[in-house]
Amino acid sequence: MAKFVHVAARKMTQLCRKVVHVNIRWRIVERVSFIRQFFRFIWDRIIVCSIGKSTQYRRLSSRGSFALPPEAVEAGLGLDEQPSTTCSGHDDLDSDLVTLKISLLGDCQIGKTSFLVKYVGDEQEKRNLEMAGLNLMDKTLSVQGARISLEIWDVGGDHRSLDHVPMACKDAVAILFMFDLTSRTTLNSVIGWYNEARKWNQTAIPIIIGTKFDDFVRLPPDLQWTIVTQARAYARAMKATLFFSSATHNINVNKIFKFIMAKLFNLPWTVERNLTIGEPIIDF
Repeated sequence: MAKFVHVAARKMTQLCRKVVHVNIRWRIVERVSFIRQFFRFIWDRIIVCSIGKSTQYRRLSSRGSFALPPEAVEAGLGLDEQPSTTCSGHDDLDSDLVTLKISLLGDCQIGKTSFLVKYVGDEQEKRNLEMAGLNLMDKTLSVQGARISLEIWDVGGDHRSLDHVPMACKDAVAILFMFDLTSRTTLNSVIGWYNEARKWNQTAIPIIIGTKFDDFVRLPPDLQWTIVTQARAYARAMKATLFFSSATHNINVNKIFKFIMAKLFNLPWTVERNLTIGEPIIDF
């Protein structure tokens, strides 16, 4: 009898120990779960505060028909350009707005600002954000039903403006390296601007733009050929697309931004290369 009682007591003790172990484990699991939920909540708050409103690029369908805007006199993409708007407070229309950043780099007095004003329009030029060595303008597009806001950063061409290059190039989807077609010095500077920009952005679409084509066509044919050859060689080295443009006569201005949209959203691009000396070069 005493032996039976001893065995029963021992089994009861073992059972109690197991129950105690289970309770301890359960309490540990509860505390770990609580701590995990707490840190997850903190992390979510950090992400929201640091990122803010998220923007996503969307792949746009190339199907469907749409009309070109009246000002799009050049052949190219179906982009409906509309004035950019600014407003205070929250606007429901901004919930589906995709913001894209584009940078303009090049020497002084080559026509960067004239090129930009020609594209965004006089009304936008009046509302631009300007500081020493940096000029910021915006334009809103409607691309097959998607609303695209272009933030275009124009960096001054002097050495003092180099400090703005990191801020202007970071997160840009395209970088326009511009030069004056009548000045080979500004063309030689393109490589330097390219190397500086690539320190801060390795993925942006590179585009080389020769400005003042209306003055370029007045140069002797042999000099035109030399500049075209050098510009095409730079474009190949930079794996960039080359455009000759004129803000005065609106040559290839809109077409350049349509090309950027085509590259970003896989839209059809119908414009062909043009390598004819004396005509606006397009080489890609």
